[in-house]
Amino acid sequence: MLPQFDRSRLLIKPLAERKHDLSISSMLPLDELPPELPEKGMRDIAELGRRMAKARERGSAVLVLMGGHVVRAGVARQLIDLMERGLITHIGMNGAGPIHDFELAKIGATCESVARYIRSGEFGLWRETGEMNDIVREGVAKGMGLGESLGHAILHGDFPDKETSILAAAVRLGRPVTVHIGVGYDIIHEHPNFDPAAFGTASYRDFLSVCHTVDKLEGGVFLCMGSAVMGPEVYLKALSMARNVAHQEGRKIANFTTAAFDLIQIEGEWDKEAPKSNPQYYYRPWKTILVRTVADGGESFYVCGDHRQTVPHLRRAALGNLKSEIRNPKS
Repeated sequence: MLPQFDRSRLLIKPLAERKHDLSISSMLPLDELPPELPEKGMRDIAELGRRMAKARERGSAVLVLMGGHVVRAGVARQLIDLMERGLITHIGMNGAGPIHDFELAKIGATCESVARYIRSGEFGLWRETGEMNDIVREGVAKGMGLGESLGHAILHGDFPDKETSILAAAVRLGRPVTVHIGVGYDIIHEHPNFDPAAFGTASYRDFLSVCHTVDKLEGGVFLCMGSAVMGPEVYLKALSMARNVAHQEGRKIANFTTAAFDLIQIEGEWDKEAPKSNPQYYYRPWKTILVRTVADGGESFYVCGDHRQTVPHLRRAALGNLKSEIRNPKS
């Protein structure tokens, strides 16, 4: 057996002693629009908004898998509104996303300086954030996944700013919200109360939930926002599983739309794979989301820009294409 670190020796401090880099006051108001992107970016966003509205009409899935930076960008109100209107049917996050969502709902602030707190060994070791571990363990015992466990706790618990929580909103609306972790990636894995078995079970339940959503992706939309690894990889495996069953049943999952939203500039045309001599060949959103998985009839888009800029314009574009108003904020 390999030597093990004794977590009981750790000093866990209250969040009140942490300096935060982001507060809830920086969240973008619902109807505020930032400056527009360059013309092509706005044109692509307009088309994606049209396709999201069309997917809602068809009853097809609109899946969003995203990194934690999307939460930090302050666009929770826009994403919640899109869920309320049926324009997003499933949101999945990496492990950092729910930490920011949880902290914002609980104390109205999130984000710490890694450079500051790693020097003293305090980085990530904050008492209230560690409560997420107990919540997930209890939720798993009740048959819930990771996202649902946390969303349920925020929705029904003492969280002063729960109206800004994407997790709580999804549970309130009865929409899938999932979290896809790698053990050791996230600060709550440092804590003595982290239960790897519970988190593994919870995150795998969430993965199977994504597979269920991807099975309804024909005629739908998949958006990967700010995730270079988790989003493309979870989607890729889920699509393979869904297509395996669809082929047995004489169905196809081929005619759908994908899009990657990120900050990285793609050099050249992205409708075909980059050569292996190009380091961007290894950028998964390009080869997985934009090329390989839509080769049988789908279409892809790449939108380069800050999420605080792109998400509000995507919401406006989707709302502009609604033929009927269905808004369900309290279901």
